[in-house]
Amino acid sequence: MGVTALNRIERFQDLEVWRTAHTLVLGIYRLTKNFPREELYGLTSQIRRAAVSVAANIAEGFKKRGSKEKIRFYNTSQGSLAEVEYYLLVVRDLQYAKETYELDRLVEQTGKMLNGLIASIEAKY
Repeated sequence: MGVTALNRIERFQDLEVWRTAHTLVLGIYRLTKNFPREELYGLTSQIRRAAVSVAANIAEGFKKRGSKEKIRFYNTSQGSLAEVEYYLLVVRDLQYAKETYELDRLVEQTGKMLNGLIASIEAKY
């Protein structure tokens, strides 16, 4: 799916971690679509911004040439991912959603993949 016959990663969209993060973004947008109107500039905006930041920093890091630069962007993704994890806790505590299991799973999965990606870059250099 998007990966060449030689299994080369040529675009950020070829990264499984980016695809998982993008799925998280879409899920967050669906979740927040029906949040209370008074949350539009609060929780809705914050959780969407953090989720988009995860995927966007993976994309930007992919294009960086140096390993330190790549890792810096992937670390920023991890920070944004922690924000999303916290905001999902707030969502549950405020009872804006009954269940966030799938989104929580995507957060965990993305985090593990980011850790693996960073470790693989560090091992090469």
